[in-house]
Amino acid sequence: MEKFNKRFVYFICLVSAMGGLLFGYDWVVIGGAKPFYEVFFSISDSPELQGLAMSIALAGCLVGAMVAGALADLWGRKPLLLVSAFIFLVSAYGTGAFNSFSAFLIVRCLGGIAIGIASGLSPMYIAEVAPSDIRGKLVSLNQLTIVLGILGAQVVNYLIAEPIPAGLTSPEADSWNVLMGWRWMFWSAAFPAGLFLTLAFFIPESPRWLTMKNRKDEAYKILKNVGGDDYASKEIAAAESGQLKSEQQGGLKLLFSRPFRPVLLLGVVVAVFQQWCGTNVIFNYAQEVFSDAGYDLGEMLFNIVLTGITNVVFTFVAIYTVDKLGRKKLMLIGAGGLAVIYALLGWGYYTNMTGVFMVILVVAAIACYAMTLGPVTWVLIAEIFPNRVRAVAVATCTFALWVGSFSLTYTFPLLNNALGSYGTFWIYTAVCAAGFLFLKFRCPETKGVSLEQLEKELIGKESEK
Repeated sequence: MEKFNKRFVYFICLVSAMGGLLFGYDWVVIGGAKPFYEVFFSISDSPELQGLAMSIALAGCLVGAMVAGALADLWGRKPLLLVSAFIFLVSAYGTGAFNSFSAFLIVRCLGGIAIGIASGLSPMYIAEVAPSDIRGKLVSLNQLTIVLGILGAQVVNYLIAEPIPAGLTSPEADSWNVLMGWRWMFWSAAFPAGLFLTLAFFIPESPRWLTMKNRKDEAYKILKNVGGDDYASKEIAAAESGQLKSEQQGGLKLLFSRPFRPVLLLGVVVAVFQQWCGTNVIFNYAQEVFSDAGYDLGEMLFNIVLTGITNVVFTFVAIYTVDKLGRKKLMLIGAGGLAVIYALLGWGYYTNMTGVFMVILVVAAIACYAMTLGPVTWVLIAEIFPNRVRAVAVATCTFALWVGSFSLTYTFPLLNNALGSYGTFWIYTAVCAAGFLFLKFRCPETKGVSLEQLEKELIGKESEK
């Protein structure tokens, strides 16, 4: 294993991964604010408006993911990270500032655009600057910052909310939590957004993007700082070799051409499955998940923090195993494990079981997801595409992921009302079982393989047909 400038590599990867932190924070902060803004906006009795409020940011994610690939190829990776940081900052203030539900929805959608940009761009940037031997670990840092953002939002929500009387399942309309508390929950995101915006000025551009734009001298300096002269020369040569295989750079037409279709299908299915596996409804609809398990509003906020801590702890497990066990094995463990847990969770809801056992099952689902599907999906998406289409391919997969997330988030309250919690989680059981079979037969192992070698293995055979 070659020696690298760890301080430099970890700094630029951690700063880029702050896009993931804001993604996690902004995405989940609404879960703790939900019981209070629903009363403020008088939508507590409307599942449709509740679903719209929760999912409108995901509509913004679709827009952000859709434009991220083309803009990342046009402007570069770093400028787009700065743009996403600025949008995060604006949306953090705006979401808590309005008394109109329509204005609230517009600003939440704006924040979703920033999430859509950062969610695909941060892991892609890390994959392009990280040495192949530790690429899985470093791309997983993005998932670590996502779950740290999730936990940060959960803890801040818990601390901001005034104590809630025991046994209360809905907040009082004139309480501080309803009038102001939910606003401060959203405003708190401005602090990490400001830090991300500041630090992003100090990271370099992606050397692979610079090589693609024939700015090899700049790319060489960055790569030399990563691993020395020999490493820089080798990486430049490898990037140029991959680039020369096609005169076309990026573009959906190239991405959808025959050689790329199988790997594009793999990326899209993996991305959508990460959402349709169902775990993320626990974060966004914690009130419903825990109230159906017999917990009141105050206990719900504490249980949310418990799931966040679990999420962080088991993401560390993923970071230390993704380059040892490999991507495919972890994905299979995640799909199979969640299928079993959800089957038990559905049975618990069906038999009206309440209390600690149900919380244990929810925490087990979070743990299983956090060490497998959560981080490894981003690693795979960032790895499996060639340099010349990586930006547009990652953007396409991220777009598909947010389509999956939108449909999951919007349909949960409707499914929960129609089928009950048990029926909903049994649907997620079937999805996880189907995902397991797809991954078993279609997912390759990418552990320890250079991005250029992966191109030969995944694209080369199709090109020869």
